Amino acid sequence: MPRRAAALLAATLGVALAGCAPVADGAGSPATGDSSGSDQVSLTVFAAASLTEAFDELAARFEERTPAVDVRLSFGGSSALAQQLVEGAPADVFAAAAEAPMQTLVDAGLVEEPVVFATNTLELVVPAGDPAGVEGLADLARDELRIALCDPSVPCGAASDELLRAEGVEAAPDTLESDVKAVLTKVSLGEVDAALVYRTDVLAAGDAVEGIEVPAAASVVNRYPIAAVTGSAAADAAAAFVAFVTGDEGRQVLDGAGFGAP
Repeated sequence: MPRRAAALLAATLGVALAGCAPVADGAGSPATGDSSGSDQVSLTVFAAASLTEAFDELAARFEERTPAVDVRLSFGGSSALAQQLVEGAPADVFAAAAEAPMQTLVDAGLVEEPVVFATNTLELVVPAGDPAGVEGLADLARDELRIALCDPSVPCGAASDELLRAEGVEAAPDTLESDVKAVLTKVSLGEVDAALVYRTDVLAAGDAVEGIEVPAAASVVNRYPIAAVTGSAAADAAAAFVAFVTGDEGRQVLDGAGFGAP
């Protein structure tokens, strides 16, 4: 973590969570300490579905270092989560899979200054063994195949549309899903023959699926922003969580999950 960010996190934790959580250690991560006798701080984090595995681990690490903070994660399509926040859903932090959903909240004055903390790209995914013999992006135009894509209203769907248009592939999806995990589930269960998901989701699925790299996907990069929600009742803990995710330990977890650097 850069020195300035480490200092910010230490100050945030030291002042904001004094009496209910320990200050940050010298590396910029919240330090573990005794929170007995203190009030618990509840921190609600809305995050893109593709962040599920990474944020599960980040939340666990953050709670370990700040025992007085209880992180509650809510995953879904970025656009749907942003709309929920616009409609007044209570949350303290928002992490999106693209900048457009976050900009909606910036324009509405509902979040603090966003920080891009990760990037991601698309990859073809097929059931284990590739029973349909899918070889590349062009196969998504095969009429006999069952194809799943994210709905264009969510970041993975918008990126899929951009990639397919750029490569001149006219895919005929049999189903459009509300988030990338729903697409991945259909592939892992063998309900479809192929789909486009993020490369991080292919890694997370393990042996249940196989990934097929799409070289052209390198030109369609999703940038992931994170921000504290304006007016949060847990504003200090929210700022600390954002600093943690964007710091050295957050980067380590995100790298391990396959996310690219900002």
